[in-house]
Amino acid sequence: MTFDNNTLWNEAAKAGALFGAISVSCLMLKELAGLSGNNFLIQAAAIILWAVEFFGCILLMKKIMLDFRDKHQDAKIEDTYKLGRRAAILSGLILASAEALVIMKMPAESMNTLVDQMMSSMQLLSSDRDAVEGALDKLPILTFIFQWLYCYLYGSVLASIMSRYIFLQKLFGGFPPKGPKDDDTPDDQ
Repeated sequence: MTFDNNTLWNEAAKAGALFGAISVSCLMLKELAGLSGNNFLIQAAAIILWAVEFFGCILLMKKIMLDFRDKHQDAKIEDTYKLGRRAAILSGLILASAEALVIMKMPAESMNTLVDQMMSSMQLLSSDRDAVEGALDKLPILTFIFQWLYCYLYGSVLASIMSRYIFLQKLFGGFPPKGPKDDDTPDDQ
């Protein structure tokens, strides 16, 4: 039995909202760390929050797909893959919107600092400043498109891997439990 679109979209909406909330929370924490002005804190927060977001999404995707498989006994690999891919589309929409909003609300002095840094790092002439500022005007929409595309591709690959993993786990009866077996315990004498 294949699931109807409403069931998959409803489950994907819940998962996408959760993924999006986690990603936006990490983004906001990075922005708060950026307000401190401490370069070490900014870099440390960026690395730690990236790892939390990256690996947290992997573990969360696994849990959501396992719960879906267990809730719907007749679910197939294709159904869990569709669920993960749709959740990626929706969570990407949330994160891409939040990132575009952050860029649009960036103060003018921060944008000027960014332009100055780009000018000096690329060794551009002062006549190129207008071109750089023109490109920065399109930065919110470009950020939105590329972030949404990244989230969709990352989520699709992750959903493909996880959907196969959880069904292989089910096919082979799960993985052996960790720890000593009952047969290996010494007898009390």
